[in-house]
Amino acid sequence: MSENLPPQGKRPAFRDWRARRPFWGGLLLALGGAEILLTEKVSLKVAMHFGMQGVTGYLLPVVMLLCGLLILFSPGQRLFYSIVGILCTLGSWLTSNLGGFFVGLLLGIVGSCMTFGWLPDQEPRSERKRRKREAKTASKSELQQQA
Repeated sequence: MSENLPPQGKRPAFRDWRARRPFWGGLLLALGGAEILLTEKVSLKVAMHFGMQGVTGYLLPVVMLLCGLLILFSPGQRLFYSIVGILCTLGSWLTSNLGGFFVGLLLGIVGSCMTFGWLPDQEPRSERKRRKREAKTASKSELQQQA
């Protein structure tokens, strides 16, 4: 695998891969699904079992986890996966210990919203900052030349 990477190293290659997809949104959605799935197995007396506890209690977190992973590895379909992810997250409120004691619920909602709002054609922040800085210095030099 290392022969396929550019000579710059693994960390910059990972940064480039991460920049081309809604990484944090997909990761948060997958972590929310994993957390809800783990709270289904909790054996504490604190665990609340509301609503349907059959297959749906395990199905929704698994779908959330899969949507998070699919967002990471197939970002072209991110809108569909984020909508399915938020619906499963909201459904886990009733089926899975109040959405994994609210932690998985919040992770899933934030991750889905971040994924839905991600824009693929946006240039990286460092490039935008550099262009803004160059434009500012160019406008200052023009003002000095005019004075």
